[in-house]
Amino acid sequence: MVRPPSIPTARVARLRKRLSERDFAVLFVLQRVRLASLRQLQRLLVTDGSPAARTRRAQLLLTRLTELGLVTRFSRTIGGVRAGSSGYIYGLSGLGQAVLDTSGPLGGKRRRVWESKPYFQDHMLEVSELYVQLVEQHRLGHGDLLAYDAEPAAWRHFTGSGGELVQVKPDAFVRIGTAAIEHSAFIEVDMTTETLPTIQKKSQRYIDYWRSGMEQQWHGVFPKVVWLVQNEHRAERITGVVKKLANDAQALFVVGLLSTGSKLLGGGQPQGATA
Repeated sequence: MVRPPSIPTARVARLRKRLSERDFAVLFVLQRVRLASLRQLQRLLVTDGSPAARTRRAQLLLTRLTELGLVTRFSRTIGGVRAGSSGYIYGLSGLGQAVLDTSGPLGGKRRRVWESKPYFQDHMLEVSELYVQLVEQHRLGHGDLLAYDAEPAAWRHFTGSGGELVQVKPDAFVRIGTAAIEHSAFIEVDMTTETLPTIQKKSQRYIDYWRSGMEQQWHGVFPKVVWLVQNEHRAERITGVVKKLANDAQALFVVGLLSTGSKLLGGGQPQGATA
């Protein structure tokens, strides 16, 4: 994490006047998911025209926002050399955060720019990909995407058995409407790097949160906890962990593949569970 210098209020105000609706849309997406590839941003925001035209317009859009200092383009790319500029990764800069902050005066406020190691970037891009796919499904009429909160907006806290403050930190919270039913889920994107005891510990924390009744008090239901994994072998391993949890809590959890995660959520299987 690095700190940019203080941002003058006048500069922020001038930039806001120069931005188009699509410019702001890019900033809001990056505010929501933290990191996204050019291809992901193109799929979300530049959807008309031929594939080549969409890519070119997305490249021009992100180049302009980069030159204005509103987004940060990371030196690392995804997809190899052949991906070219479509493999660039983008995040919201401190100035971009300031432009979106309409809560009050900004002069002198110091903001952090997100930096991370490749592993964390890959993880965040997988979470962003899920969001992109859910938006695409929504556009096709396969469920209404009612809410999508990435971290830290998706995080929850409750009081533990010893009176301590405990946090659960899902990668995302999703709420989808199908017909007259709403389905909600806490999403855990697994990159096959955490040990099974860590998976068990995380799962137990969700169970403790469920037993606290806090989520049900606020929202009426407790979301499914959906583990999205990279392959069938990992799915079997995490399913094995779930089967060792308390019998009355096992139904809280669903294990699925990242490649079909959006369909799993859109298909209604991760329906909110009552207390």
